[in-house]
Amino acid sequence: MPHRYFTTDIANGQARLHGDDAHHLAKVMRGRVGDTVILCDGHATEYTGTITALQPDCVEFSVEPGYPSVAEPGVEITLFVGYPKQDKLEQIIRHGVELGAAHIVPFFSRYCVAAPKNEEKKAVRFARIAVEAAKQCGRGRLPEVALPLKDVKALCAALQGFDAVLLFYECGGAPLRQLLAGQNWQGKKIAVITGSEGGFSPQEAQQITAAGAKAVGLGPRILRCETAPLAALAAIMTLTGNLE
Repeated sequence: MPHRYFTTDIANGQARLHGDDAHHLAKVMRGRVGDTVILCDGHATEYTGTITALQPDCVEFSVEPGYPSVAEPGVEITLFVGYPKQDKLEQIIRHGVELGAAHIVPFFSRYCVAAPKNEEKKAVRFARIAVEAAKQCGRGRLPEVALPLKDVKALCAALQGFDAVLLFYECGGAPLRQLLAGQNWQGKKIAVITGSEGGFSPQEAQQITAAGAKAVGLGPRILRCETAPLAALAAIMTLTGNLE
């Protein structure tokens, strides 16, 4: 399978790859003139590119006409995740991208064990993890990882413009299948909200549902904070036909 790279420098049948990716292709992968790769513009359009010139910091290509990425789900999911401790957020980002999340937005809440620290610096690493996961699983978009929201009030303010907002709550709620059944979700936007290790206080859950979210259950088992968002994402992708 050809290697996959993201670049926005694509126009008039030509493309260029710069920086670390160019170095990786030219030096690590030992690319040669005439080799082909898959180039993605980050907006779900892919191109077959043939190398025409290589330098350590720039690789040039001729490209065939673009075509839609088949790996992008038909539903756009934003994953709002309670900020977990240690490296759990990295796991959520990596596997969330593989499962098709378009946006990942951490947030702090009352029972978060983690506290804000060096978030701008962490954001660089989180973005790199998302890009690498997107390459590995064949995504045609570059999923976004936002800086964390400071509290549940900020989370509620961010819940505008979605076709559905789903709060996966440890105290249960409506069956997910019931909420998604009988609708065409192609091109729609869904917000998924899951908590940190401590979950949500009753007051926070009330705030979020008052902002328009529907409380949803994930069965009788209590899932870990790094498991719940991935289980929710996989279930939604299945019920909307995006894992077929």
